[in-house]
Amino acid sequence: MRRKFPIWLLLIVFLTTVSLADAQSKKVSRIGYLAGASAAVVTSGVEAFRHGLRELGYVEGQNIVIEYRYAEGKFERFADLATELVNLKVDLIVVQSTPAARVVKKATQTIPIVFVVSGDPVENGLVESLAKPGGNATGIAQGFEEFGGKWLELLREAVPKMRTVAVLRNPDFPVAAAFERHQRDAAKALGLQLQIVPVQKIEELSSAFTSITKSRVGGVLVDPTVFFSSNYRRVVELAEKHRLPAIYGSRRFVDAGGLMSYADNDAERMRRAAVYVDKILKGTKPADLPVERAMKFEFVINLKAAKQIGLTVPPNLLVRADRVIR
Repeated sequence: MRRKFPIWLLLIVFLTTVSLADAQSKKVSRIGYLAGASAAVVTSGVEAFRHGLRELGYVEGQNIVIEYRYAEGKFERFADLATELVNLKVDLIVVQSTPAARVVKKATQTIPIVFVVSGDPVENGLVESLAKPGGNATGIAQGFEEFGGKWLELLREAVPKMRTVAVLRNPDFPVAAAFERHQRDAAKALGLQLQIVPVQKIEELSSAFTSITKSRVGGVLVDPTVFFSSNYRRVVELAEKHRLPAIYGSRRFVDAGGLMSYADNDAERMRRAAVYVDKILKGTKPADLPVERAMKFEFVINLKAAKQIGLTVPPNLLVRADRVIR
């Protein structure tokens, strides 16, 4: 018996080790996904995110579970949705929008956060710096507040006689002030006047476009925020109805019939978010992952939309487009 005891002991240790290793290999990570818009609006981004995860070896229902929450464009829902995800004790939370990221950051200082935002994450208190985020959040920033000049420049090239631009803005959006500051500086340099048109509810969109039309502005710039993204089809419909040239910060508007967009690639952005998730789940701290800035932007023109509003797009602008919808 004395000789057999060590053998049984070794066998028990071996089986225990195998069981533990097997359990670890089958660990299922649970992540939260909070989007400011509706599920229908962010479908392409979600699919790109899932695809990015699959490329990294994560399959929903097998080794990862994703808890989806959508605010439907209503800022007041963020707090409750963020609390839900925190209470689920998820391993990580992916946040798509600046307002949502700020709320989640207040809701937890321990659960890692991967954000995809349009504003400056430093200015909005999400990170200490882009190179060294600190804290529990990191991710991808589009830096849209700095692109007001580019949008105004492209819009004026499309409408050379334009002197005044209406800006559709939701004043509740956290980076609204930053957008306006950059846009006013750009407008001054281009010799343009800005007419800020505040819109906070979908019911106000129709009257906003009626007001813009009466003001006889030359074109419209639509702020790239959750509210307008959630109602993009209605915005495009009204711009066409009032025959107003408009430029947008997302290609989804142009795909839906809008005139022009200048933006980064939504799908690529969400695939990059999956890379952050992978690194954090494997042990890297968010504080040690520098924030990425969108580097590649795409200019899209919809000639069908131009025809609908009676606009002839100058040839020199067409040749600069990365994509033309005919």
